Amino acid sequence: MSHPERPGILLVLSAPSGTGKSTLIHRLTAEFPDFAFSVSYTTRAPRSGEIDGRDYHFVDKDRFYELAEQDFFAEWAEVHGNCYGTPRQATLDMLSAGRHVLFDIDIQGARLLKANLGQGHFVFLLPPSRQELEQRLRRRGSDNEEAIARRLENARQEIAAAREFDSWIVNDDLERAYDSLRAVYLALTTRPAAQPQLPETILASWQEPQHG
Repeated sequence: MSHPERPGILLVLSAPSGTGKSTLIHRLTAEFPDFAFSVSYTTRAPRSGEIDGRDYHFVDKDRFYELAEQDFFAEWAEVHGNCYGTPRQATLDMLSAGRHVLFDIDIQGARLLKANLGQGHFVFLLPPSRQELEQRLRRRGSDNEEAIARRLENARQEIAAAREFDSWIVNDDLERAYDSLRAVYLALTTRPAAQPQLPETILASWQEPQHG
């Protein structure tokens, strides 16, 4: 449900690979279905069952780079030869309509969002230690030794940039980490910026006819 009289909340989550970010995001959006996700643009081909405009906006590289040059994207990146970008105005429109927007994005994307949108609360999810992160990556069973080493080095560099974020959550225990993420979100909903007309709405009751 959107609330046009209330601006939406922009919540951005970043984390090293293997930290458990996707699990926490799924729990948050299941409990609070008001969250919306912007439909990204991509240059990769549609996969089976994907629909243009619902899953992604599918465009060729020439069109994508043309849009990028026009500052159409709030952030964009090239991953494994394909480009992905978040439409800036569509995101701002959702926020203006009172929709809460959630981003699951890497540090570079978070930096671009902060610079281009000038708003949002940025959360960094941390593993409890290098050793624990390595064990989680190995338990996934999807990476060889070279890939694990690369992910661990990337994690070291990402954690070194954690001070750029507004909130830190250590995922040493899933329930405790989710409680922290949930608390961050609920705290954001109580800020005056999230409900700017609340005092006036309540004060209006003083003007209502009194009975009795």
